[in-house]
Amino acid sequence: MRSLYRLQIIDSRIDRIRIVRGELPLEVEDLEDEIEGLATRLSKMEEEKQRLETEISNKKNSITDSKALIKKYKEQQNNVRNNREFESLSKEIEFQELEMKLAEKRIKEFSAQIEAKEEVLQATREEVEGRKKDLENKKSELDEIVNETKREEDLLLELSDKAKKSIDERLVTAYLRIRNGSKNGLAVVPIDREASAGSYIKIPPQRQLDVAARQKIIVDEHSGRILVDAELATEEQEKMEAEIAKLLK
Repeated sequence: MRSLYRLQIIDSRIDRIRIVRGELPLEVEDLEDEIEGLATRLSKMEEEKQRLETEISNKKNSITDSKALIKKYKEQQNNVRNNREFESLSKEIEFQELEMKLAEKRIKEFSAQIEAKEEVLQATREEVEGRKKDLENKKSELDEIVNETKREEDLLLELSDKAKKSIDERLVTAYLRIRNGSKNGLAVVPIDREASAGSYIKIPPQRQLDVAARQKIIVDEHSGRILVDAELATEEQEKMEAEIAKLLK
């Protein structure tokens, strides 16, 4: 009985350490995933922006080419032999002027798209920086907690393994089954105010006497937990706290 309750004290202390650590590991992981997603989004927007800039460059080159052709055609008009050749060159000039206007229109459209994307890019960059700072803070907080509790947690894990080896394997199996099925990890609990600790359903007087006798393992029929008397619980709690404190010095 004592060995089982000692094991429960050790495991509960490990649970408390991990509760203090809380959701931080998951929060760190979520932030890392979010930053990765934002980075992918930034990369795609940068690629789209570069594509638009290339399109603008191509359109500017097209305008330069059209200007050169217009100049060429105008010079050729000075040497035409008939009206048909003059009209043909005039149409070519008109076509190139239309091409220039269309290119200028596209340049304006692409420039407007780039401006809009740049605003989104800037907002996304700021969001990434903000998330990176959050991640840095969360990692720092997690590292601090881990560093503060690592020595104690390692010691407790060692004590827990040692305690399990001193208990009958079937009892350890039952203990772990009850513990894993409990929300708060409690498999062995003292009787408190005539009820199983954490429960309000009173235990019959004879049952309480049987627990106090410490002759056999008794399970609470309502909570399914192994019961120990309050005196034993207090004694083992004090002993374990003193032992752990001594080992942590």
